[in-house]
Amino acid sequence: MRSRRLLTVVAALAGLVLTGGTASSAVSSHSDFRPPADSLRALAAPIGLRLGTAAVPSELAAYGQIIGDQFSVVTPGNEMKWQLVEPTQGTYDWSGGDNLIAFARAHDQLVRGHTLAWHNQLPTWLTDGVTNGTISDEQLRALLHKHVTDEVTHFRGKIWQWDVANEFFTDSTPSQLNPNDFWVRHLGPGILEDVFRWARAADPHAILCYNDYNIAGEDGSNAKADAVYAWAKQALAHRVPLDCIGDQGHLDTQYGFSGPLMQQDLQRYADLGLKVAITEADVRTFVNNATDNVPTDHLAVFAQPFEYDQMLKACLFVRQCLSFTIWGLTDASSWIPAVFAGEGYALIYDVNLNPKPAYTVLQQDLRLANGSAPRRPGTGH
Repeated sequence: MRSRRLLTVVAALAGLVLTGGTASSAVSSHSDFRPPADSLRALAAPIGLRLGTAAVPSELAAYGQIIGDQFSVVTPGNEMKWQLVEPTQGTYDWSGGDNLIAFARAHDQLVRGHTLAWHNQLPTWLTDGVTNGTISDEQLRALLHKHVTDEVTHFRGKIWQWDVANEFFTDSTPSQLNPNDFWVRHLGPGILEDVFRWARAADPHAILCYNDYNIAGEDGSNAKADAVYAWAKQALAHRVPLDCIGDQGHLDTQYGFSGPLMQQDLQRYADLGLKVAITEADVRTFVNNATDNVPTDHLAVFAQPFEYDQMLKACLFVRQCLSFTIWGLTDASSWIPAVFAGEGYALIYDVNLNPKPAYTVLQQDLRLANGSAPRRPGTGH
């Protein structure tokens, strides 16, 4: 059954054409860095789209040349999460984020900040304090307010987009704001709006995003997309400073995926007056082992680039889609095998740093987009 679906995918690969209008776009320059003319970032530049990747310090050191050449926006894999920036209460370590920003400036890149309010990767002093009762809910609210304010203030003027809040909605049908989320459980549903207000007070110019997975039809049901859309509409009515919806874009070749549905959902957010972004794209499949990352189904080598193609085209069709970020560079350092047993091959460079068919497909899509896809508005800093 899976092979039949993949054959359909392969047959459809070549048949898509991009159309759209034009709009002005400004791009700033922080350095004299010039990427290769055929790089992803250079091919995306004429329509104002930012191509991005996520990286941790070891990846910047090992793959810095490729990251600089190919991408015009970078996201810290972990270095701006609360667990790392305040491992001991009251003692901050901004070095990881500062180093990423320095790298970005040297390579004429923008930075996506990730992430301010999330139930995961919290410092143990905070979670232990809540568990043992030494931190009350009132104190927890004050600590979150301080964390958001301190971090956004530290990086003020250096962050293009902030993932202010991350993964607050359930995967159920119908989806809803998760009552068991760490922050919602202790501080109530209104905390999701509050963190945006706190972030805006600390930096009036950064683009403030809600970030989540399966919120652009990836699950096929659209249940989660419907819930996030309804919340965003309500938040805007409440004058919450929500600027952007970030759809993560984590896909798996064993499941169905509709690029047109993703486009429709991204456009629906844009029709509210919001910007949109693909923030954590990858496409995993079953592999022989976590080291070699060779797909066990030979058709997966066609399905993987097709699904990247569909995601990028969904973004290209929507004028308000400002950036397309891949969650990592190479299968050699991907997060996928450690989280999804038996799966891998999720990124656009293989374990030997060779560009994969997915890279070539993205390159071809961006070439076709020049002159046909609408220009992004205001994608400079």
